[in-house]
Amino acid sequence: MKFLIVFVALFALVLAAPDAVEIHRQDSVVTADGYNFDTLTSDGSRHVSSGKLLPGEEEDKGEYSVKGSYSFVADDGLTYTVDYIADKNGFQPSGAHLPIAPEALH
Repeated sequence: MKFLIVFVALFALVLAAPDAVEIHRQDSVVTADGYNFDTLTSDGSRHVSSGKLLPGEEEDKGEYSVKGSYSFVADDGLTYTVDYIADKNGFQPSGAHLPIAPEALH
């Protein structure tokens, strides 16, 4: 009985889900000290990223520095792009549609 309830619930989710998004292109290279990938989907979304392992001290395993961008088509029909860096300073996004924080007062 539980199986039937779960099956019906999953079937309902599939029927209610929007059209499936297909991957049109997916390239990736992974090495011991970094990676690169580029993915493009049928809904116009794209995600490009590269990361590299920065050397650390002997007891430190190092840290990753990541640069990339992702874009998507919003409900208004416009394509929005976010460029980002993620490193020891955290995730740092930028984009024409994103607000910019005011300068810190000294």
